[in-house]
Amino acid sequence: MRESRRMKRMERNNKNHYVRLNLIPMLDVLSVLVFFLLFHSFNGDMPEQRLALPQSVVETKPRGTVAISVTPEAVLVQGEPVVGTPALYDDRIGTVREVTERLAQIQSSMNNDTGIKPNAENETREITLLADKTIPFNVLKKIMTSCTASGYGKISLAVIQKTTHG
Repeated sequence: MRESRRMKRMERNNKNHYVRLNLIPMLDVLSVLVFFLLFHSFNGDMPEQRLALPQSVVETKPRGTVAISVTPEAVLVQGEPVVGTPALYDDRIGTVREVTERLAQIQSSMNNDTGIKPNAENETREITLLADKTIPFNVLKKIMTSCTASGYGKISLAVIQKTTHG
């Protein structure tokens, strides 16, 4: 059977069925966009640089806390060694007498300096506990128990905060 001219033309036109993409105009548009973005991101003052921040005077003093450092070798209260850490590994010890005595000395010297006796209702004394990560928690618990027995109501454990990566 003989094909008609219409069938031949359709066959000829359908041979090149894939789409030809002309990349030159697309690259021109992309290069203009890149130059536009680069120009506007680096050409101009950031609003933060033009701000003049006000100055402030601190009227309230920072809270004074007693620092207790626990190293693998010794327990230091306000930088002064009071007891060796290996002695605290004994499970028969409930509180650390040396820490309690040193905290009492610090409190009495603070009372003598200010001339005011502490009022338990108005004042809560604070401790910051800095411990090596190799120290077992039961040793830290003994030190914290000694602090609460000495009248220190707030105990803060110092840690390094990790940054979270999502």
